[in-house]
Amino acid sequence: MLKTDRPFRLRRCQLAVPGSSEKMMKKASGLDVDYVFLDLEDAVTPEEKKPAREKIVEALNTLDWGDTTRCVRVNDPASGYCYGDIIDIVAGARERLDVIMVPKVMGPADVLFVDKLLTQLEIDLGLTKSIGLECLIEEVEALVQVDEIASSTPRLEAMIFGMGDYSASQGIPFAELAGDGDYPADIWHYQRQRIIVACRANHIDAVDGPYPDFNDPDGYRRECRRALLLGATGKWAIHPNQVAAAQDIFSPSAEEIEQARAIKAAYDDATARGLGAVTYEGKMIDVALIRMAQNVIDRADVIGA
Repeated sequence: MLKTDRPFRLRRCQLAVPGSSEKMMKKASGLDVDYVFLDLEDAVTPEEKKPAREKIVEALNTLDWGDTTRCVRVNDPASGYCYGDIIDIVAGARERLDVIMVPKVMGPADVLFVDKLLTQLEIDLGLTKSIGLECLIEEVEALVQVDEIASSTPRLEAMIFGMGDYSASQGIPFAELAGDGDYPADIWHYQRQRIIVACRANHIDAVDGPYPDFNDPDGYRRECRRALLLGATGKWAIHPNQVAAAQDIFSPSAEEIEQARAIKAAYDDATARGLGAVTYEGKMIDVALIRMAQNVIDRADVIGA
């Protein structure tokens, strides 16, 4: 496990935006969303990939993104575009870029390739900040090496479960991806659990991937809730109408925040008075419960709730 002081970024919602569309990037810059990633991979056709680099640099440099984290998803390391994506975007956007997202990672070597390239660029360009990394776990080869990937470099800030490509990699029928299959429970429970545990063990964020039907708000909220209950910190949005739901579900409620602060206050008061047993509303408070309460308090403080 790597111990490092990674920057804290809210990832309750990561909004996907095609890097080939100036119109969509301009709209995204005006949204109240934690995190936007401008896409050079799946959302961009091969003939548009290189021209889209210039459009993304222009959007990063000229639009007002406010407090939104600015990320670019490059093409995968096995493609012929990855190195050029990184060089052109970093050289063009410089400190206006926060994070690079790497898709279709197969193992730690893919992450280290991007890490080393970024290190050389930062030195050569004289950048004043380090660019973060996150990667998509969307191949079976990646899942079996998820611990090694999670601990590969201090630059890595998050891993995302990409269930679409992953389903193809494992041979899962399309009906299951669309939510119309026969599997009796959450078909991705193991994969989500496995990725989230690896993230938590290495102090990085775990983010759940896309829900394809943006006209099904109930299904989207259900998938957000499933990921939250396993310990994920956020979920992708493929349409602006999914943003509010993700940021609501991955934020502690007012009642949760009030209870967490009351539990912490009761514990602090009892320990200050030297009491061995601490109770709150008739129930014993132990250290594990305090840790859970502190998680809620920390997130509330960062969100400003």
